[in-house]
Amino acid sequence: MDAGPVSMPTQPKDQDTDERFMGRALELAAEGAALGEVPVGAVLVLDGDIVGEGFNRPVNSCDPTAHAEIEALRAAAGRLGNYRLTGSTLYVTIEPCTMCAGALVHARVERLVYGAVEPRSGAVVSSARVLDNPALNHRVAVTAGVLEDAAAKLLRDFFRARRARTQPGARDD
Repeated sequence: MDAGPVSMPTQPKDQDTDERFMGRALELAAEGAALGEVPVGAVLVLDGDIVGEGFNRPVNSCDPTAHAEIEALRAAAGRLGNYRLTGSTLYVTIEPCTMCAGALVHARVERLVYGAVEPRSGAVVSSARVLDNPALNHRVAVTAGVLEDAAAKLLRDFFRARRARTQPGARDD
């Protein structure tokens, strides 16, 4: 059994593809931010086509599991009629949490591509290394840092604006 996730070097052609799909994930993250959700977006790609997408919705849906990754996995599974998403790639703007990393394993996602690291709750390289668990029966290849600056900026701007609104005397207009 493998020792953990495989870091795949990005080739020029792959880089263009990765940036294109990450661009769509960033658009979705911005949609979520406009609704007051933490700006995280995700797209699931199979054979070059987006088969599922989503953005964070836990606040508006009153569902703590409504993370962007889960939304994209649910949409893809429903569209394909199968909870196994073998051969797919998930693009997400931020490093997945423990729940989402585990869902990638259960869905048999082949590859994860993410933008920015999440030092507090990221479960791929930050606070936990879920995909490195040798007991898991599936390995997910990982590519990190695709459009990282744009993903990190979206989060920084969102939280800066949120803090400004919660300051005494701050205006919310």
